[in-house]
Amino acid sequence: MRLSPEIIRTVGLRRFLQFVLHLPRFVKLFSRLARDDRVSLWPKMLLLFVLAYVVVPADVVPDFLPVLGQLDDLVVIFAGLRLFLRLSPEWVVREHVQAIAAGR
Repeated sequence: MRLSPEIIRTVGLRRFLQFVLHLPRFVKLFSRLARDDRVSLWPKMLLLFVLAYVVVPADVVPDFLPVLGQLDDLVVIFAGLRLFLRLSPEWVVREHVQAIAAGR
């Protein structure tokens, strides 16, 4: 998956750069939540589905279509990760966010 200039312009360069700068923290948060026993199985299965959708070459919209092929991957990733956070207990997410911010 590659990002086209149209996607970056649509999202906004500032927001895109903020996302890229925070990406290591997001990866750490999602990996910590995936290993946490207090998060139920359903959110973890959703996370596996999102990962499988990105890795498996079959897509709803084929990647050879300009912009749309990459956009559907981004939509699934962002919607899936957002839903994963919503399905995880809020206090557990908050605990991990605070621990990451504190450098633990």
